[in-house]
Amino acid sequence: MRCPFWLILAGSALLLADVGVVVHAANNSPRQYYGAYAKHPRHNYSYRSYYYKPTSTYSGFKHHYAIYHPSRPKYIYYYNPYKKHYWGRCPINSDGKPLYSLLAEKDRKGNIDDIEETDFPAFSDVPPIPDSTDGVKLDLPPDDLPATAGLPGK
Repeated sequence: MRCPFWLILAGSALLLADVGVVVHAANNSPRQYYGAYAKHPRHNYSYRSYYYKPTSTYSGFKHHYAIYHPSRPKYIYYYNPYKKHYWGRCPINSDGKPLYSLLAEKDRKGNIDDIEETDFPAFSDVPPIPDSTDGVKLDLPPDDLPATAGLPGK
């Protein structure tokens, strides 16, 4: 039994379309993501890299750090390694709400101990991705905590 030409042509088109989708998807990368936690070798905190693209067409990634300080166990703090200062924090447990406390420029410091609790404003909406101009919001970190937190993992 011979297969009709139109059936072969239609099947080929579907196969090529499917391959095209796979190839296209393989060339896309996320706009932002978090790495795994690591313990700082000399200080008492754990950190994970936050990787981001300032624009959707940016080649490669920039990074900041999301830091968990056991001495301040309710929050994840954001550190900018380019400017060498902390710039905000989000609560560990926000019940799925996008909450963030963005420090004023004058209150951003390189040492967490130099930032007073009262320097942090009330929690509000999540800020945009750093260095971006298109308004895409920062993704908050996964809800897991480092093993050093002494809390049960999720």
